Amino acid sequence: MHELDTPTFRLAMAQFDQAAEAMELDPNLRERLKLPQRSLIVSVPVRMDDGRVEVYTGYRVQHDSSRGPTKGGIRYHPDVNLGEVAALAMWMTWKCALADLPYGGAKGGVAVDPKQLSRAELQRLTRRYAAEIFPLIGPEKDVPAPDVGTDAQVMAWIMDTYSQQVGYSVPGVVTGKPLSIGGSLGREEATGRGVVYVTIEALRHLKLDIRNSTVVIQGFGNVGAHTARIMQECGARVIAVSDVNGGIHNASGLDIPELLTRCKTHGQSLRDTK
Repeated sequence: MHELDTPTFRLAMAQFDQAAEAMELDPNLRERLKLPQRSLIVSVPVRMDDGRVEVYTGYRVQHDSSRGPTKGGIRYHPDVNLGEVAALAMWMTWKCALADLPYGGAKGGVAVDPKQLSRAELQRLTRRYAAEIFPLIGPEKDVPAPDVGTDAQVMAWIMDTYSQQVGYSVPGVVTGKPLSIGGSLGREEATGRGVVYVTIEALRHLKLDIRNSTVVIQGFGNVGAHTARIMQECGARVIAVSDVNGGIHNASGLDIPELLTRCKTHGQSLRDTK
């Protein structure tokens, strides 16, 4: 489908075809799983702080619901498009199945740079997007979660908007929400911790000692920052990290707790911490 013809979707398809060949998947099932079950494209008009209206494009794709309700994150990024979201939804299907979770795969997003929005604009964007995808989501249908450019606060706004529509509080409509409204302890660092666990298993397979390993991490947001911290706690020497503004390197090892304090608490970029 030309609407999905993006590099990310082509990559997901190539991986699927390779796996399908290896497992001799039924040809009919193979054809069915190549395309998402449902794709929604919405316009998201937002009243900006200066009074003008900006219209953004939002997406929600459900790849497959054979195993149960679909599940997957929502990302805010300027490069979000239908093909990328469809590929990410497909990957969510495989991840849930491999973990033997009773969920299918979904993904969503809005083509927007959240860093350019005020908090009030971000809230209005989120609530309007949630209202537009409302018919597709719910604890028994499709459960969003944080992803690139979104966080627990965004999930709280989605939960609140959904709950207003149905007339009562529905904490189960999203995961990754704040602890105070039913979120899970450890959720914020879960992805970064997963990166560490996979790395440790790879090192074990290669018979390498993590205490003799050096680590370089691209990205110092929610995933990368926690990955750096946990890697250091496990004995690795983190010598370089980077974000969209630049990077920092120290062959002797970085002081990750200090970097976290500067970046997360004081709002500095890595470039400012040198």
